[in-house]
Amino acid sequence: MSITLNQSLQSWNTQGFGKTICNELSLLPPGSLPLHEATTLGGQVDDSDISVIFLRASDNTSYINAEVDVFFTEVFAGCSCGDEPMPVHAHCELIINIDKRSARASINLR
Repeated sequence: MSITLNQSLQSWNTQGFGKTICNELSLLPPGSLPLHEATTLGGQVDDSDISVIFLRASDNTSYINAEVDVFFTEVFAGCSCGDEPMPVHAHCELIINIDKRSARASINLR
């Protein structure tokens, strides 16, 4: 899936960049972020309600490099406890590289 972060690119080098990238990431369709790589219990990701916190960003000639924390829910089933599925709070750090010409972004787990 190709992700384009136009608003984040437009707000680069402004005080609003951190808020903009968090908002833009939060509004992506479910499954757009690689949160499944951060599950620890082998559960499924429920990314219908994620929270994104901006950490830092820098740039070079071609890319904006940003880092964010993402909080989401991992739904774990299979323990035969009777209260399944069990939601578990989960967290990961993502590295986002935004192409300065196209706003296309690659997003990877840190």
